[in-house]
Amino acid sequence: MGLEEKLPAGFVLTTLENVVGYMRKASIWPATFGLACCAIEMMAVGTPDYDIARFGMERFSATPRQADLMIVAGRVSNKMAPVVRQVYDQMPNPKWVIAMGVCASSGGMFNNYAIVQGVDHIVPVDIYLPGCPPRPEMLLNAIIELHDQIQNSKLGVNRVAAARAAEEAALRATPTHLMPATHDHGALTATPGKSLLA
Repeated sequence: MGLEEKLPAGFVLTTLENVVGYMRKASIWPATFGLACCAIEMMAVGTPDYDIARFGMERFSATPRQADLMIVAGRVSNKMAPVVRQVYDQMPNPKWVIAMGVCASSGGMFNNYAIVQGVDHIVPVDIYLPGCPPRPEMLLNAIIELHDQIQNSKLGVNRVAAARAAEEAALRATPTHLMPATHDHGALTATPGKSLLA
């Protein structure tokens, strides 16, 4: 016999954070930001086969000022990095980022001077989506995970402090190309006088 049984019909007990979280997660508009082959899979979620409209996200915004989710789909070159940051800065708060694909998450197979080794060196990332390229179902799963994060996020000063701390930590992180290698990834090494096939 709880408080719910004493209240008249039509009352709902919840918190303001839960209501705001529910409204935010049900009204996300992604920014169009396809950079490479992952963008094809991102476009596929808008088709009737996958139907991103059931999440209220069918409108991919062509302007960052009307978007609150950046899906970085593909590799980010060093030339494109300032543009990614500028688009992120022009998005209104609160805003979220999904790094779609292994190239956006960590540079992928492009371990060279021209590709940023993870978009988290430019903008704070909320969801990392692996794959090369990840299937549309995987992107939908990442969106559902992001919805859970949004539903449980804090409001007001707590959110601002958490966002600033996350961004500062991401920008202070050691770039992956400067991290020490933990193993040789199965590379073959030649020893003078011995065959590699022996």
